[in-house]
Amino acid sequence: MAILAEARQWFEQWIGAVATAVDGAAGRFMRRRSIELDENADGTFTARATAARDGSPSAPVSFRLDHDAPQPPLSTEWKTAFDGSRIEVRLRSDHVVSRVLDFPSQAGDFLDGMIRAQVDRLTPWTAADAAFGWGAPQPTSNDRIEVAFSATAASKVDPLIRMARMLDAATVAVSAPAVGGDGAPLQVTLLDRSLRGLAGPVVPRLLRIGLVATAAAAAVSLLLNIYLGGWLQSEQEDLQHRISQRRAALRLDANGDSSGLGLLAKRKQTTPSSVMVLEAISRVLPDTTYVTELRIEGNKVQVVGLTQDAPSLIRLLEQSPQFTRATFFAPTTRAANESAERFHVEANISASFGSGS
Repeated sequence: MAILAEARQWFEQWIGAVATAVDGAAGRFMRRRSIELDENADGTFTARATAARDGSPSAPVSFRLDHDAPQPPLSTEWKTAFDGSRIEVRLRSDHVVSRVLDFPSQAGDFLDGMIRAQVDRLTPWTAADAAFGWGAPQPTSNDRIEVAFSATAASKVDPLIRMARMLDAATVAVSAPAVGGDGAPLQVTLLDRSLRGLAGPVVPRLLRIGLVATAAAAAVSLLLNIYLGGWLQSEQEDLQHRISQRRAALRLDANGDSSGLGLLAKRKQTTPSSVMVLEAISRVLPDTTYVTELRIEGNKVQVVGLTQDAPSLIRLLEQSPQFTRATFFAPTTRAANESAERFHVEANISASFGSGS
C-alpha cells in the first residue's frame, strides 16, 4: 500500500505541474491588446493602444464612423492592432443621462431588477432601447445607499459594436461619465460584451497542449497499471483467500457444539423463552398478586411483587408443571402504609417447559 500511495502522490504532483504549465501557456496566448477609444466633441473617436504587444501602433489615430466603418480608413498597422483586441470606449456626457439613485440598504442584492424596472422612468428610453449601468452602491445615512446611474440610447452604442465586429475585436466595453452622490465624477460601464471566443491561433495551440497533457497522463496511468496491477491483483487474491477461510471457519462453528455459532445455536435450543416463562407465571399467580420484577437467569426465575397471601404462592408454583423447587429468596415484608405483602420468590424452570425454538 505504501508503494501505491507514493505512486499516486507522484502522479498528482505531475498532473499539477502539467496543469500549471497549461495555465501559463493559455495566459500567454490569451493576453490581448487593449485599445482605448475616446469620443470627441465633434463626434469623432480617438484610438490609443494601451496594453501594447510587439508591433503596436505608437501614435493615436482619429476617425469618424460612416456606416459603422472608420473614416478615413485605418492603416494596416491599426487593423492588425484591432484584430483580437479589447476595445474600451469612453463616451462623452452629451448624449448620456446620469442620475443618483437612492435605495434602502437591503436592496443592494436586487439592484439589477430594481434599476431595470425604472429605466423608462429615469430616461427617455425603455430598457430594451437603452444601454445603461451603475456604479458600486455607496452607504449613506438612515440605513440607505446611493447608486450612480448612467444611460444612453442603444442606437448610440450599436454602431460601435458593429465596428468592433467588423475589425474582428475580441471584446468591447462602453462606459459613460456619471456623478456620484458626493459630486465626484466617475465612469460607469454601460456594457461589456464578448464578440468571439479565443483569438484565432490560440485554440489550436491550447488544443495541442491539452492533447499532449492528456496523452502524457494516459501514458503514466498505463505504466502505473502495468507495474502496480499485478501487485494489486495479488493483494486481492490473498484477501479473497482469507475471506474464504473465515467463511469456512464460521460454517464449522455453526455445525459444531463447542464454539462460535454452535454454542449460540445450542443456547437458543436449551434456554427457555422469556415470553413463555412470563406467560406461565401470569397463569399461576392469582389476580390479587402484582409482579414488579421478573428475572430469568439460566433455568431459574425470580419474581418480586405484592400479594395478599405470600405463602400460597409457593404452593401454586409447586403445583405448576412448568416450575419446581419454589422457595423464598428474601424475607416477606409488609410496610406500614401497605395492605399487601411484598414477596421475593424463586423457582427452577422445568426441563420439560419448552425452548425458544
